[in-house]
Amino acid sequence: MAEIELDGVTKVYDDSIEAVQDVSLTIADGEFIVLVGPSGSGKSTTLRMIAGLEDITEGELRIDGDVMNDVQPQDRNIAMVFQSFALYPHRNVRENIAFPLQAQNVDSEEIDALVTETMEMLGIDELADRKPAELSGGQQQRVALGRALVRDPAVFLLDEPLANLDAKLRKKMRAEVVRLQQNLGTTTIHVTHNQEEAMTMSDRVAVMHEGKIHQLAPPKEAYLNPVNRFVAGFLGSPSMNFFEGVVVDGTFEAGGGDIAIALPDRLSEVHLDGEVTFGIRPEDVAIAESPGRYSISGTVQVSELLGDSKILHLDVAGSEFLAKTAPDVAVADAESLTLRLDPEKIHLFDGTDDDAERVTVEDATAVRS
Repeated sequence: MAEIELDGVTKVYDDSIEAVQDVSLTIADGEFIVLVGPSGSGKSTTLRMIAGLEDITEGELRIDGDVMNDVQPQDRNIAMVFQSFALYPHRNVRENIAFPLQAQNVDSEEIDALVTETMEMLGIDELADRKPAELSGGQQQRVALGRALVRDPAVFLLDEPLANLDAKLRKKMRAEVVRLQQNLGTTTIHVTHNQEEAMTMSDRVAVMHEGKIHQLAPPKEAYLNPVNRFVAGFLGSPSMNFFEGVVVDGTFEAGGGDIAIALPDRLSEVHLDGEVTFGIRPEDVAIAESPGRYSISGTVQVSELLGDSKILHLDVAGSEFLAKTAPDVAVADAESLTLRLDPEKIHLFDGTDDDAERVTVEDATAVRS
């Protein structure tokens, strides 16, 4: 196990593309961190620099206090599992898992013992003589994990290892990966673009965009208190609803006055010049019988039944707006509804771009003082 420190790590390619910008991050011994973000956010490049597969342009990478910038990948005591399982098709399960140890000239008896122990831990000991072509996707993933774990690495790196699995198997395997990491206590960094994986698997989540970490926090904290508009919109499914407008006398206004929503007391006294973004998550919206202080009106365009819930797509003053309801709520297309917004779950962002910061209670306190 190991502590990992990234201190101002930057990656610039030959054509002056800055893929990772001044990333500083400390990962505690035994912690499970997930790097999450859209394609091109720099998460995989960051992982590859930790592994030694990409050179670090600027900054410093330390593992247990030792600088790793110029250390070869094979000397970092790191194991990595990729999106492609990359199993040797001509080797059976036992031989695939044993290969890293054979490459290190480990004694054959020790190899047999370690491989057997690893297969039993992963529940694939009965598959020992099968070739990869004879395995399911989940079984192949377990073999890939076993090949990495058999070395007892200090750091375990996962680069989208669940991406090629179907949805049902992906949910099952992410639970197995978390259980495995908790049992072993190995410092683990997992890269994914899937925010659901990030929320359910990590001790802390690092939300990346355009080469930067926008927020590093426990999943619940990042979800409930996003630092900016990008994080708010990226985390959550369906995504947070946004309106762009201005604040006038404690009321948010948009659409030329077609939308007017009173702000809760914790936000109403904040002085904001220029355009702002109003945000509310679909699950924090309820159908109301009559208009109120925190309500808006919309027309149903489409309703999606998801089994345990229903997603309503509404037109609110020309903007799409989503509401998440119970599955048995009866609504018709083109029906007009009044929607109540939970005032405790209203978010306000100071600006309209991705970097617009969320307005906090501290901001309001500073204005009142």
